[in-house]
Amino acid sequence: MAVSWNKILLGARGIQAVLAVVVLGLMAYVASWWGSHWRAMAPVEVNFLIFSPVWTILALVPLVVVPLKLTSLATSTIGKFGLLVLEVLTMLYWFGGFIALALFLRDRICFGAVCDMAKAGTALSAVSWLVWAGSVVISVVMIMRGRNYVAPLLKEPKVEMHQGV
Repeated sequence: MAVSWNKILLGARGIQAVLAVVVLGLMAYVASWWGSHWRAMAPVEVNFLIFSPVWTILALVPLVVVPLKLTSLATSTIGKFGLLVLEVLTMLYWFGGFIALALFLRDRICFGAVCDMAKAGTALSAVSWLVWAGSVVISVVMIMRGRNYVAPLLKEPKVEMHQGV
């Protein structure tokens, strides 16, 4: 049985969406605490890890909808490389976000629930980057082999009608 890279990519999109929502919640809590406790804007590193999940949610819309509903666009050269650029850009945002926050937290005296949430957000951001990197690799391999970026997953079932039953 052949591996269905299309279904693997669709599953990765689901994981990416869940991780984005979780990291967004964690970082929003950290930013809210920072603003109420220090009466100042949260650090840029925390704010960037609020931006990355929001960008991800917005980027996942075309990454899922275009291959499923607009297959002619997804199979065109411009569509393939446009989706690939969007995917690579999102992967780079996650990479920059988790590295920046990890370096920010490294030399700080950090304890308590807020610190734990910031560290958890950093770790989950690294996992999200890994999932994005994997989906980028799969997409590049599919494009280089000349396959469609994502073939339509929702095909009409083949029904055979027999007479006289």
